[in-house]
Formats: sequence, structure tokens, C-alpha cells
Amino acid sequence: MWMAILMVGVVFLFLLNLTTGSVSIPFQGVGKILLGWETGMSTWENIVIKSRLPQAITALIAGSALAVSGLQMQTLFRNPLAGPAVLGISSGASLGVALVLLIVSSISGIAMGASGALGDVGVTIAAFLGALGVLALIMLAARYTSSNTVLLIIGIMIGYASSSLVGILKFYSTAADLKSYVIWGLGSFSNLTLPELPFFAVTLVLLMLVSLFLIKPMNLYMLGENYAQNLGANVKMIRVLMILASGFLVAITTAFTGPIAFLGLAVPHITRNLLMSSDNRLLLPGVILTGAAVALLCNFIARLPGFEGALPINSVTSIIGAPIVIWVILKQKGGV
Repeated sequence: MWMAILMVGVVFLFLLNLTTGSVSIPFQGVGKILLGWETGMSTWENIVIKSRLPQAITALIAGSALAVSGLQMQTLFRNPLAGPAVLGISSGASLGVALVLLIVSSISGIAMGASGALGDVGVTIAAFLGALGVLALIMLAARYTSSNTVLLIIGIMIGYASSSLVGILKFYSTAADLKSYVIWGLGSFSNLTLPELPFFAVTLVLLMLVSLFLIKPMNLYMLGENYAQNLGANVKMIRVLMILASGFLVAITTAFTGPIAFLGLAVPHITRNLLMSSDNRLLLPGVILTGAAVALLCNFIARLPGFEGALPINSVTSIIGAPIVIWVILKQKGGV
């Protein structure tokens, strides 16, 4: 029942994202535009096709990807407060962007944040390479330690080191470059253009499909490493595949949207409580739908009429995610 409700909710929120904004477009008008029928309103067509449709698709896919990554990290570390950022991959992406916006801009004298499409591509590539650099370090560390706790600490330390370097770069940067970096760090589902959308969508959907093949190994891993090994599971391979799948999901999402807070941490808990299950055969499809629904809801709230422009997406996700994290902590302590 909940899966069916989530599916309907995703479709409804997707259409709501296409109709709502500074210009209100009726459902009938959106339907005609999506079907390619004439509406007689070229302004509506431009708004839906060039702005709202890419933004809604980005929110849908990014929310699902971060939710899957969060579930994998919580399963891997058996820690309810683990999330996509726990291995420092988001921090690596932030460092890559900081190097481009705060150093390259100063050396070249060209503000990347104000360079239009070329600057956007440069920032996206920098974020992706920074995230991949940290992922490579995590994979290297995974070869030399079998302890997930050690791996978790290494990821957190890499995150702290990246944040420290970013802080130094920010201290010596100009006001214009710093503003560009801060805006990127607020996160946005509106960064992607139509030409970039197919790569973003296809890559993340394929990675999520690969994650579906990890359902059985994830269930075994939840029982404990020794128990899973006794049942014939290759624990090291499971760990490597989960880190790779989660890492690439975070790297690609962060590269195109900036760091999106709380979705990957909060959505798995929302899904567990909706489905009343810890079985990944239900949870993984569930977090894909719930992540899409929550991301679309946040994007809808951020673009409600009355706000000047759109609110930073991280402001909205944090308002929703922070109470859930507090509730999880209290529940773990027996307070709820």
C-alpha cells in the first residue's frame, strides 16, 4: 500500500513542480506541453521545457540517488547516523570546486562563477574530480584495513582535512569568488541544462539499477560480517561494491547539484518507518521512491510563490531532515 502511495505521490509532486512557481501554469497546460500539443502560450512552453522540467527531473533522480547512497552507508557501517557524506566524498567535491573558483579564478583573473556555461562545466568537472580523488583514497584505505570503524574514521578525517583546506582558500579569496563558492555550496536542482540532463539521468539510473543487485548481499551484511562469511558471502567484495556504488552516486550528484544535505541521511529512516521493515528487498525500492518524493517536495517548497526567486535547497532539506535526525538519536538512546 505504501509503495503505491509513494508512486502516486511522486507523480503528483512531479506535476506540481511543473505547475507552481512565479508563473502559475494549470495542469491542463502542462499536460498539453508534455504531450507536444499546441497551447498558444509560448511563454508557458519555455518555462516548462527549459526550466521546470529539467529541475523536476534533476530533483527526482538526485533525491533517489542520495537516498540509495545513504541506505548503503547505513547498512555498511550499521550506523543509523551514517549518510552519503560520511566518507568525505562530498567534502572532496567541495575542495575541487574551491580550487577552481578560489585559486584558478585568482590566477587567471577570470571569475569562473561569472563565466556562464563554460564556468558551470568547469565547476562540475572540478567537483567530480575532487569527489573521485577522495573515493580513490577511501578505496586504497579499504585495501589495507578490514575494519569498517577504521574506514569510517578515515573518511571523517579526510572530510575534516578537505574542509580545512577550503577554509584556507576562502580566507585568501576575493569577495566575488567567495560568493560564487558559497552559492554553489547551498545546493540547487536548477544547475542542469537540457543537454546535460541525459548524461546525469542515465548514469545515476544505471548506478541505482546496479545497487538493486546488491540487495541480497546487503541483507547478509546486516547480520554481521562473521555470519555473512559463514553463509558463503564474500564480505570484502560486498564492502567494495557498496563503497563504489555509493561513492559514484554521491560524486555525480554533488558534481551537478552541489552538496545536498540530509536527504541521504533522513530518507532511509522515513522509509523504514513507512514500510515497517529493515529488509532491503523492500527498503531499496522504497528509498528510491521516498527520496524522489522528498526531493520534489523540497524543490516545490523552495520555489513557492512569495519567495523572491528560489530558496537554497539545503535550507529546505535541513528543515525537514534535522528533526528526523534528532528523533533517530533520541530513539537510539531510548528516549522515544
